[in-house]
Amino acid sequence: MKLFILHGWTYQTDTWRPLLELLSSRGIDYEFLLTPGLTDGTNPVWTLDDYVKWLEEKTAGHDKVILYGHSNGGRISLAFAAKHPEKVACLILEDSAGIPARGLRKFKKDVFKKISQFGRVFTRSETIRKVLYKIIGVHDYETATPEMRKTMTNLVSVDLSLILDRIQCPTRIIWGAEDTTTPLWSGEVMHKGIKNSRMTIIHDARHSPHITHAKEVAELVAQELALL
Repeated sequence: MKLFILHGWTYQTDTWRPLLELLSSRGIDYEFLLTPGLTDGTNPVWTLDDYVKWLEEKTAGHDKVILYGHSNGGRISLAFAAKHPEKVACLILEDSAGIPARGLRKFKKDVFKKISQFGRVFTRSETIRKVLYKIIGVHDYETATPEMRKTMTNLVSVDLSLILDRIQCPTRIIWGAEDTTTPLWSGEVMHKGIKNSRMTIIHDARHSPHITHAKEVAELVAQELALL
């Protein structure tokens, strides 16, 4: 059974190489997917449904698949698993996106939405634009193309906490305790909402344990696949 890996919001994939080499050394059959708008050379304006359709096409030749999604890749994987519970044998989520922000993060997201809706008014001045982006911490938005900014707005508007109960497959949730991008509490929401889930917290990791703790993540993935 093939493992499909979906990376997060990034424009380069070199940081994944150590983990991929470790997975290969364990004989794990995987396919690392290049994501439209990020690493595949395209520049679409897509919704989450569009990404689910794309993943449907990528996995069409397989009756059952294993999905491993990091951050935005986790968001896509969650949505796919909820729509196609019969197709996903196992779900692995690493610091996944998809749960609405709270408190200060919610305030920042609300500001982000205003900027995305009225960008020309808020960001006419380059200085003001840089200050605003620094305050709300959306470097990914600042560096994105106009099309991908619209895509990002489409994605963050979807609340995946509403569909967690549709996930039927065994799910391993891996989270960095020091993550400030998708905080630990959002992983705990997923753990609580997905019935067949187990959560592993990596206490000295942040948003990308696959980079900083590749051996530990590879071992967790191998353990999960051994249970199938």
